Parts: sequence; structure tokens; C-alpha cells
Amino acid sequence: MATSPWADDDRLLAALRDAAQAAGSVPPGLVEAGKAVFTWHDPDAELAALVYDSAYDHDLVQVTRGGPRTLIFNAGGELTIEVEVGPDVLVGQLLPPRPGTVERQLPGGDVIDAPIDAAGGFALRPAPAGAFRLRCACGDQVLTTAWVPAGPA
Repeated sequence: MATSPWADDDRLLAALRDAAQAAGSVPPGLVEAGKAVFTWHDPDAELAALVYDSAYDHDLVQVTRGGPRTLIFNAGGELTIEVEVGPDVLVGQLLPPRPGTVERQLPGGDVIDAPIDAAGGFALRPAPAGAFRLRCACGDQVLTTAWVPAGPA
């Protein structure tokens, strides 16, 4: 008759030690993304889904990939946020244009904001190095993008 592997305390402790070591080797970006899922969400904000990310566009000619990362978000087919993430600045435009404010939020809670001009344009410095999301407030309308992961290495 076989005995359970958990009947032996030494084997159980070794298995628990292995599990704890495996949990410690989770990539930091994955941990940040997991924590971001459980951060407070603005219940009044409309969610803008990421509909295009040039970092994952395999049809782009290899030469064009050296430029800024282009992202396009859409909310219900009515509002679009187009963004370019360069090495030093994140620039974007809200379409159709409307003035307001935009925030760049990081999973750790860091927030910077900037005005959105009458043409819908905005610029945020510094550019995010990892995962981020945007929150645009225009009058009584609030739009929050989905979390954008860091681009592929």
C-alpha cells in the first residue's frame, strides 16, 4: 500500500520550500500587471480598449520599427485616443477633439497629468518605461484606457 507524499514531514517541507522559491522567481512585470488588475477602477469612466499596438504589428517593415510605439484606443466607436510613445515623451490626440486633462497612471500609483488642448492634443513627460494607462477627463466625460503592457523586448 502506497503512502501519501505528504505523510513525511521532510518531503512536505521540501515541497513547500520549492513552491516558495518558484513563487519568488515570477517576473516583476507580471507581478505589476497582476496587482494592476485589482487597483481601484473609476466607476464613472468609460473604458477605451486597445485596438492597435505597433509593438505587436508583425506586418510592419523592420526598418519602420525603430520609431515611436503607436497605440490606438477606442471607446464605443465614438472616441479614439491615438498615442505615440517615444523615448522621452508620450504624445497623443483625442478624437474627436475636445479640451480637458489627461493622466498617465502607472501600476505602482505614480500619476502625472497634462492639459488636452482644443485640438485634442497632449504631451506627457517622461514617457512610461513599463505598463501604464491613460485617464482623460473632458467636461463630465471620463475615459480610461485599458492597461498597456511594456512592449516586447
